[in-house]
Amino acid sequence: MDIYKTIFWGYLSIALITLIPTIKNIIAGVKLNPGGVSFESCPHFSEQNKQRLSDHYSRLIGTLGFWKKRAETYTSFHYYCVIWTILSAWAVPIIASLSPESSSTPEYSKLLIVLVSGHVALALSFHKGLKVADGMKAFRHGESEFYDLYRRLLDRPHTLGKDEHEQIDNYFSEVEHIRRLVRNAETESLPTIEDVKSGGQNG
Repeated sequence: MDIYKTIFWGYLSIALITLIPTIKNIIAGVKLNPGGVSFESCPHFSEQNKQRLSDHYSRLIGTLGFWKKRAETYTSFHYYCVIWTILSAWAVPIIASLSPESSSTPEYSKLLIVLVSGHVALALSFHKGLKVADGMKAFRHGESEFYDLYRRLLDRPHTLGKDEHEQIDNYFSEVEHIRRLVRNAETESLPTIEDVKSGGQNG
């Protein structure tokens, strides 16, 4: 079999296979990682306040799952684009430098260059147009900030206030603040038609 034909179909297959994690994250749901001992076993709060904290956390599970799904989707596609961009930077000049006369099907040598260049250009257009990097940072930072605060309340509640009620109120307030920050970052990272057009033109 001709080498260019083999590389062409091999490249196309690998490009599609490596996109599967992103597609899987888009379609499938995600499970939150076990957090270890939670409010039920925390010695710093009364039973009533433990219940308040547990109820509050249960209402956040949907939001945390949404953040995690978005973060994993953006992250997987971001690294997909980064890796293929790096590979294409090496692949295109190497393919172009090889002599197509040695191939029994020279059209595949040209199609291979078009495939590599077009694939990366398309991926980068989606990456820029959908503001993948901004979305990845927003949801990753939101997740990290929340769980840092969560562990802080469990391990060092005194840093949030003098007594239980003040600590819990400050915790609730901080959680609301984090949610607003993530929501604002998500809104700002939503693509506009101009962004999508710009991404396609630059790609």
